[in-house]
Amino acid sequence: MTASALSETSQSDVPDDPVATTTRGWGARLAPVLAVLAGMAAVAVHAARYGHWIVDDAAITFSYARSFADGLGPVLQPGAPPVEGFSDPTWMVLLGAGKLVGLFDHGLLFGLPDYVLFPKALGLLFTGGILTAAHIAAKQIFTRFAWLATLVVGLTLATIPSFVIWVVSGLENSLFAFAVVTLAVTLFVAVKRDKLLTPKVALWAGVMVAFAALTRPEGLIYAGAYPLAALVLLRGGLFWKSFRLALLSVAAFAVPFGAYVVWRHSEFGRLLANPSVAKQQGLPGFDALKRPFELAGYAGWAGVVLLALVIVFALVKAPWRRPLMALLVPLALGVIAYGVMVADWMYQHRFASPIWPLAVIAGTLSAGELLKHRRALLRIGIVVVLVAAFVPSAIGFAQAADKFAKNPNITACLVADRFGRGFNTYADILGIQKASLLLPDLGGSSMTSRLELVDMAGLVNKPIADLVHDNDLAGLRNYVFDTVKPTFIHSWGPWAAGNGIALDPRLDRDYVLIYSSPIEGLRNGDWVRKDAVTDPAKLKAAQDYAAKTIPAVAADRFGGPLDDCGATMKPGQTLTMPG
Repeated sequence: MTASALSETSQSDVPDDPVATTTRGWGARLAPVLAVLAGMAAVAVHAARYGHWIVDDAAITFSYARSFADGLGPVLQPGAPPVEGFSDPTWMVLLGAGKLVGLFDHGLLFGLPDYVLFPKALGLLFTGGILTAAHIAAKQIFTRFAWLATLVVGLTLATIPSFVIWVVSGLENSLFAFAVVTLAVTLFVAVKRDKLLTPKVALWAGVMVAFAALTRPEGLIYAGAYPLAALVLLRGGLFWKSFRLALLSVAAFAVPFGAYVVWRHSEFGRLLANPSVAKQQGLPGFDALKRPFELAGYAGWAGVVLLALVIVFALVKAPWRRPLMALLVPLALGVIAYGVMVADWMYQHRFASPIWPLAVIAGTLSAGELLKHRRALLRIGIVVVLVAAFVPSAIGFAQAADKFAKNPNITACLVADRFGRGFNTYADILGIQKASLLLPDLGGSSMTSRLELVDMAGLVNKPIADLVHDNDLAGLRNYVFDTVKPTFIHSWGPWAAGNGIALDPRLDRDYVLIYSSPIEGLRNGDWVRKDAVTDPAKLKAAQDYAAKTIPAVAADRFGGPLDDCGATMKPGQTLTMPG
């Protein structure tokens, strides 16, 4: 056979090379794994900017996980009354399981405190789950380059501070985002394979919604995902089948979630978690319409507009437009939930965690369709436009990441030192064995304090939650000064004037100041009941200690706000014995 004839022979006529075939097979299997791992690594590199930071609210769940694992039940501290001060039962169970097997709340792991490493590792693990779900969706569309779509999703998410920060915050955001993305991809794949209207998909969707609702309160909204997808994609003659399966999906959600609500009511006497009562979640107002636009501003309008146009293109032109519509249903519900939720005081859009991966997955798949079957020159032009639109977003994300790294949300370690170990030390100096402390920051305090904590915000205190919910601030002050009569009181910032406790004349009547924070215009400080102080010399010693130690703790928290606070956080530790 001549060389020219050989060159004209079709590839199908040439016997397969077993080695080459095996190599291609391994490459095809490895590429998705490497894409997922690369995305996880990129998120981890970004997360490293925030050091050992754990947000203080996360440590509230840490304390409940400790109590459950120790067999004490749903209590913040040993001896405290049962109060559902957590709103993330599934996350709390995971942390408790970690404690039981020695991975959490024991000490150091690989030279790092396990209360830092374990929740952050879980965050990265569920990020990997999100990227795996993204690959499953991409595989339905791009048989050869699904790995590339997965890689793009992972690298894009790694640039978004809002996603990365809350994935490694110690809170349940990564688990919640994973549950919602899994639900969305389930609907996407089911529609692509024409299996949406099957009992198996309806049941699985309902179970995933129940899991999401037991991870974050707003997970309830996704109970509408399967029914809405079935309605949006309704075909002639299938109404009653769609209706019956929608009911089945809702039932699959309602049974496990309803069982938890029954347990909640029997255990705590409430139908809502205590934080939901204290945060005064109500019917949405006009702000619910405006709040989602905050996300567009954060992500950059140029990128958001182009993303929307690319998705619209896929909805019009793609042969898989129906699966895309199913994927967009949970995304729309997530945006609605973000608008409806009471505005959060934390930085970096904490409640948007599921929105980012859903938007990025939808945008990446749609962009892939736009690039498909185009000439090389046109593809290059499209890529240039996409990258150019993302540049302002990338600049904004970099600035947001830098700002947060320099001034993160209040850390569990700052609270553990300033209010947990700090007030333990006050009590030791004053010789007070049994004492209580009223304060607004409960996370690090509950992990380290030996005092009975009284939550000024009401998240873990039922009477105060009810008073806050009813806006009965006078009743709140009466409850504090006439009923609770805490041994110590700490008040700062918005709490100093917001609830009026620091301005109430009974504070000066019944308490003596230990330390006053030097913030002009606000009455910030630490107080102790006069009848608890039996020795003026001890009071002077506590005041001298506070004047010398507290400013340094508040200023740099033993080396910076992104450091940890020792190998363990245990009740009874003091600032003079931080170990």
